[in-house]
Parts: sequence; C-alpha cells; structure tokens
Amino acid sequence: MENNHSKQIEKMIKALAKSWSLESSSKWSKDNPANGQCGVTALVVNDILGGEIRKTNLSGGWHFYNFINGNLYDFTASQFGEDIVYMDIPSNRDEAFLDTNDKQYNYLKQSVLINLKL
Repeated sequence: MENNHSKQIEKMIKALAKSWSLESSSKWSKDNPANGQCGVTALVVNDILGGEIRKTNLSGGWHFYNFINGNLYDFTASQFGEDIVYMDIPSNRDEAFLDTNDKQYNYLKQSVLINLKL
C-alpha cells in the first residue's frame, strides 16, 4: 500500500507541474510555476487523493496544503523563498476556495486528470 501511495504522490507532483499555468493562477510565472496555486492545488489533490486540507499562516496570508494518510504534502512549497512553519490548522474546501475561482479550479482539475492518465 505505501509503495502504491508513493507512486500516486509522484504522479500527482508531475501532473501538477504540467498543469499549472496562468489558467490555474493569475500569479503563475515560468520562473515560479507554483506561485498562487496553493488553494486550487489543495482542492484538486483533495478531490483525487482524499485526505484533509490544512493551512498555515505565512507573511503573505493563509497557505493551504494537504494531509493524506497521516502525512503532510505541500505540493506548492516551491513558490516560497522562506522556510514554512506548518501550523497544521484544520481547514476545509470552502476556505481553500476563497483562494481561487470556478474557472481556475475546473481548468486545473481537468488538466491534472488528463496528465495523470498519460
């Protein structure tokens, strides 16, 4: 099971990297593709892999990430030039959705699902 879970996480990392764009966050750039993607990414990962959405407070505001099978996964940590202190504050889909919109969410979800199948 654990090995399969690790493979799922690896596939997700690759699918997200191929999927992030200006369509999924207005803050996206070629130099920092994870920028502004935390809320939308946490939602899509939650849809596909389950688990919980958690948050921590950073200098720029709330940062969302996933907690799956007892492990913390921050798929968008690379956007920051600072070390992240994870407060593991329970969050939810509604809060994470405040960080995105329907168009960005639907785009990222469809793109990740397509890239996961490749």
